[in-house]
Amino acid sequence: MRTLIDIPDKQIKELAVICKAEKLSRSEAVRQALTAYLEKKKPGKADAFGIWKDREVDGLTYQKKMREEW
Repeated sequence: MRTLIDIPDKQIKELAVICKAEKLSRSEAVRQALTAYLEKKKPGKADAFGIWKDREVDGLTYQKKMREEW
């Protein structure tokens, strides 16, 4: 997919320096940066910790009730 984005001149200049040093195209550098960002923001197990804390039913009780419906 192609997309248009606005990047401030200062960041373009910094990106150009990195691309030249690493012999990358600007597109590849942006793809790598986006990949790193998405990996960092990917929800993990820690994000689910405590998810039942505000529920009035115990998790195990809920699980048993759901399985009874099978």
